[in-house]
Amino acid sequence: MRIAPRITTAVIALTLAAPALAEEIDSSIDVNGDGFYSYAELAAVYPDLTEQSFAEFDISAEGLLDAKEVAEMKKAGAFPMKDG
Repeated sequence: MRIAPRITTAVIALTLAAPALAEEIDSSIDVNGDGFYSYAELAAVYPDLTEQSFAEFDISAEGLLDAKEVAEMKKAGAFPMKDG
């Protein structure tokens, strides 16, 4: 049994998965626990968020943002900051 190929495979898998794992949905914002942010959920926490900016990052056009879409929004600097 050769362990080096298994370790290499595991490292590659984790490296490829890292971007997907980098952003998580905050359960204090995701009040219904569905794993997505609705405009209403985000607007309750980020009052400066506009429906237009939300829609621009809703790539799936389903009215919800998943972790990847939120990561893209943050990366673009379009994610509003909390007051305080």
